[in-house]
Amino acid sequence: MISQYVPGDSPMHRLPAGLKLLALLSIALIVSLLPAVWWASAGLLVVTVALYALAGPVLRRLPAQFWMAKWIIVFFGLLILIFQGPMPALVQTTRFVTLIVLAGLITLTTTTTAMLDALTRAMGPLRFVGISPERVALTLSLAINAVPVVSGLSHSIREAQIARGTPPSIRAYVLPLLVMTLKYSDDLADALTARGVG
Repeated sequence: MISQYVPGDSPMHRLPAGLKLLALLSIALIVSLLPAVWWASAGLLVVTVALYALAGPVLRRLPAQFWMAKWIIVFFGLLILIFQGPMPALVQTTRFVTLIVLAGLITLTTTTTAMLDALTRAMGPLRFVGISPERVALTLSLAINAVPVVSGLSHSIREAQIARGTPPSIRAYVLPLLVMTLKYSDDLADALTARGVG
């Protein structure tokens, strides 16, 4: 698994991994229930910046987190703008990208081992119905870690297209992103298989 972890001793680093994952899930649920108004998205953005500030050295990574997501912002926002209008585009895009950045904060302040341990404990009851908690925990951990990875891939794709003079196009953006994401998945599967996982 690719680790995004940045060593540190900040309050965010010291928080238990399970609590951070529960907080992310709770925030995502609250965001989905909030009305589509600008102040709700602005509040979420302020909370995100504050949490990064509590993460000490990780705060320096915040601009890069948003920068990597800029083409997601452009294309996701453009789609909503076309079909729903400017205010929904602003609100929904801010929510979506902020959740991506929050997921990035967890991977930046939590070791892979701590994340897996927390998820395995949370999934413990699944053992009684014949489901391996370890496998479910690994799957969820991979999904959380994949969020900033895919965001970085989208950034690389658009930067390469700009360098080649390729005009903005949803098709020209989505297809390479799909291919690179599948390749990342294949490489990850090979790495897990080589370690006897799977």
